[in-house]
Amino acid sequence: MNFKIFKPLLLIIFSLYTQFSYAEILKPNISILPSEVVKIQLSGLQKNNMPKEDYGIMQTWEFAHPKNKIFTGPYDKFKAMIKKDSYSILINHKAHEINEIFINENIATYEVIILGKDKKFYKFKWQVEKYNKDGPLKGCWLTTAVLAPKILGSSV
Repeated sequence: MNFKIFKPLLLIIFSLYTQFSYAEILKPNISILPSEVVKIQLSGLQKNNMPKEDYGIMQTWEFAHPKNKIFTGPYDKFKAMIKKDSYSILINHKAHEINEIFINENIATYEVIILGKDKKFYKFKWQVEKYNKDGPLKGCWLTTAVLAPKILGSSV
């Protein structure tokens, strides 16, 4: 068998597999740590339209705590809030840093520093909680609050 013939075909198959597997929204599960929840959401928002439009917002919504979804949902309302309010800074931001402020067995709070597209730094307070009710989300860490940002300064 001549590997040179199959090599381009294998590369195409691998490329398609990688694209499709990357396009899948990550679902909450008990193995995802609280800091990873924040990182998953921020990474999605940083590349919001990759691999498809508003992928990052969809990914962020997936890890929103049900009690948070009551106030920010349904999804279309959440998407509008992210795009229009002070949270729009998160869309396609240049960089982020996550610093743990507090953690116990049920709540974790983080300070998140964002370098926005406008080359200004912003600080958010991000809180996740472990879901303790019965059901498929039991034991999963989910976002309960993201406080409006404070401007820290410019990178220029």
